[in-house]
Amino acid sequence: MSRLRDTSPTGNDENVGRYRIQAVAQMTGVSAATLRAWERRYGIPVPKRSSSSYRLYSDRDIELVRRVRQLCDDGMAPSQAAREVIAQRDPTPVEPKKVAPPSEDVYQLATGKILEGIERFDPDSVKSAIERALYLGPSVTVFQRILAPTLAEVGKRWEKGTLSISQEHLAAELIGNAVRYILSLAQPDKSKRRILLACFADEEHVTPLYGIALSFASWGYKSVMLGARTPTHALRHAVAEVQPDIIGLSVTVKPPPYRARELVDGYAQACHPLPWIVGGSAAPSIADLVQSRGGAIASPNPERTRELVERMVASFDSTRH
Repeated sequence: MSRLRDTSPTGNDENVGRYRIQAVAQMTGVSAATLRAWERRYGIPVPKRSSSSYRLYSDRDIELVRRVRQLCDDGMAPSQAAREVIAQRDPTPVEPKKVAPPSEDVYQLATGKILEGIERFDPDSVKSAIERALYLGPSVTVFQRILAPTLAEVGKRWEKGTLSISQEHLAAELIGNAVRYILSLAQPDKSKRRILLACFADEEHVTPLYGIALSFASWGYKSVMLGARTPTHALRHAVAEVQPDIIGLSVTVKPPPYRARELVDGYAQACHPLPWIVGGSAAPSIADLVQSRGGAIASPNPERTRELVERMVASFDSTRH
């Protein structure tokens, strides 16, 4: 294990930076990528820096990380867990420094930079623009305000013929990789709450499903992802194996009426008796069918969806006790 000792007279102080990030990852079970993400997003911990700009964590930093992880393991969202730990660390409330969120122009500029790279068919430029965009807010915000609108614009331009199918595939691949990466950072470690996520059997657009997963991660749910084109029998097997708290399905292309009935009936049977919810741009078009089979439709408002999910999960939990 890599341990760096401070040689100053206060070297035994619990606030002195002694450990590099990989050592802290081994000691706490929190990956280096997650440690950097917590520092950037929540301000905890805030390690010292060596003369070579390496992060140096103190014993106090390690204790804070362990507390945040424990709260996350108990089902709390990382952002809330960080606030709890900071409040416990600083019992005297201090007015936090208010940092204004980026303006709409900043989000649009980030989207424009990604689109410029796609238009030039320049993967390196697209990757660089996406990486810069990841620093413009929490993962859910980055997805909702930058990555999802970019994909939507790519789809519109492809339909108009101003972008080729190869450019559309390039965008989907690179943005999909980015979304999977930020989801891996946002996932609560060893959360007790889990959601099983899948696309309708005829649905190829998987990126919106990762957007749903990001929202649930911020609510303390760990996602188990089945991905695109999930048939009803595959979902049934996954439900039996995973036993999630709730199942989420995504549909962005409205199925024909006969196919919608066939699929919704199959998914309702696969999910029973667990709660299940359908989201995606085509979900409202089959709302009556889904609700008649015991499912729910996600709201365009994330907070309303969260309230709906909590009610559904609590209601089901009450029947098991």
